[in-house]
Amino acid sequence: MNKQLIKKAISRIRINVYACAIALALSLSGTAQASVSSILIDAQTGEVLSSSAADTLRYPASLTKLMTLYITFDALEKGIIKMDDMLPVSRHAANMAPSKLGLRAGEKIKVRDAVMALVVKSANDCASVLAEGLGYTEKNFAQTMTKVARELGMSNTTFYNASGLPNKNQKTTARDMAMLGAAMYHHFPQYYKLFSAKKFTYKGRTIYTHNHLLKTFQGADGMKTGFTNAAGYNIVTSAERNGNRVIAVTMGHNTAKLRDKKVADLMNQGLKKLALNNKVNNSNMYASIEQPLHGSVLEDNSVKTAQNAQPSAEIIETWGIQIGAFSNYAKARNYALNIKKEVARKDAGKTVNIEPYQKGAAIVYRSKIIGFEKNEAKTACSKLKKSNKSCIVVAANKTELTLANKF
Repeated sequence: MNKQLIKKAISRIRINVYACAIALALSLSGTAQASVSSILIDAQTGEVLSSSAADTLRYPASLTKLMTLYITFDALEKGIIKMDDMLPVSRHAANMAPSKLGLRAGEKIKVRDAVMALVVKSANDCASVLAEGLGYTEKNFAQTMTKVARELGMSNTTFYNASGLPNKNQKTTARDMAMLGAAMYHHFPQYYKLFSAKKFTYKGRTIYTHNHLLKTFQGADGMKTGFTNAAGYNIVTSAERNGNRVIAVTMGHNTAKLRDKKVADLMNQGLKKLALNNKVNNSNMYASIEQPLHGSVLEDNSVKTAQNAQPSAEIIETWGIQIGAFSNYAKARNYALNIKKEVARKDAGKTVNIEPYQKGAAIVYRSKIIGFEKNEAKTACSKLKKSNKSCIVVAANKTELTLANKF
């Protein structure tokens, strides 16, 4: 090979090395920008207050256990299992990798203790016990987890186990986890309070929470942390101050300290924003309406007040009918689903919306059916009144993050 050819070869090598260096730098830059995913939502309205790489696929780690608990709470509410029921510990469950409670194959554990072990210790063996107790095998249970995720609107989440132990196919996003957090808070308020536990005792041993924000962040009352080497440090958490509540998710941090600082900053900013802009009014637009807490009848004078308060049709294109207010989410949803069958037989585009509203220390759940044209909503409401069911026509505010209708 002559000198000229050698020079050309060296030049091509240098160019290729330079191009590779640029590509690597761009790749690293992109990775750095998307190395952490975060989202913050208003828990009452579902409005996304801030987000960053919220739809990037990630490993959920122990955030997975939120879905395991969600399905467990659903089974408890339906009476399928009870808190004092004893569940058997299989060899599979006993052999789970830490973190775990240290259960032995052949023994039994109360549902209550298994639940608290998931909430406080993030016990992988207890996750498997619950999964096998409800799904016969953890594989079957994981299929149910994915199915429920789809029904909640978590379109980018797939589960393969109940604990969050490493599985390359088990993926989610920060946005999907925010949906799950909101569903947990709104659908099971009677069980959500368990997430505020800082410790629990099992067989004389006191176990303390991994969620340090419960001690350090004013108003924090849940929900779940998670970590694996592949996932990094993750958290779904919620906090309430002065009637405003936010749900925050951040995933992919290098340390728990960085994760906690990020999520604390998010929640502080969100709570300040809600207080400043009075965002609670999104779900309190018709606060002047006095609604019965356990029924669906609305006073006629309240109807006039609501109609006068509605924005113009030029601004709000989507309308709905509000049909009642309840102290229990399930009752509000079931009633709305039944009414929907009456007024929205052609139900394409008609959705059930259960709107939580803070009323003093209590949460009231307002039942609405939305997706109407204004005149269509008036017609539907008139038909309900003829069958002795009261309702009002309301302007329906679209939010960036909503839950699916089934739950």
